[in-house]
Amino acid sequence: MNIETVREYCLSLPLVTEDTAFGPDYILFRVYNKIFACLDLTRPDRVALKCDPDRAIALRDTYAGIDGAWHWNKRYWNDVVFDADVSDDVILQLINHSLDEVLKKLPKKTQAEYAQLR
Repeated sequence: MNIETVREYCLSLPLVTEDTAFGPDYILFRVYNKIFACLDLTRPDRVALKCDPDRAIALRDTYAGIDGAWHWNKRYWNDVVFDADVSDDVILQLINHSLDEVLKKLPKKTQAEYAQLR
């Protein structure tokens, strides 16, 4: 996995946008204006992803390449290192999980509308 592949995958998801609201070194991926992933261009070997708190702890215990995200609430955000022990399939699953974590906080009507786009 690499930074370009992660960017392309995130942008392939329905209604996902990208911006640099935190400055030119950070690419944020949003759905319904809510951040679900962040690429730090000064650390291009990782992605910050939102995660269920219990799952976040389990992932950190399982993978050396997953840790609490730097400059993010470590209870809800993980840094996932690309060239570590985390497979590409797991990284893609975690991107989807991150998106789902954001979606589940939105109104039911919005969730239902988004589900039809998938």
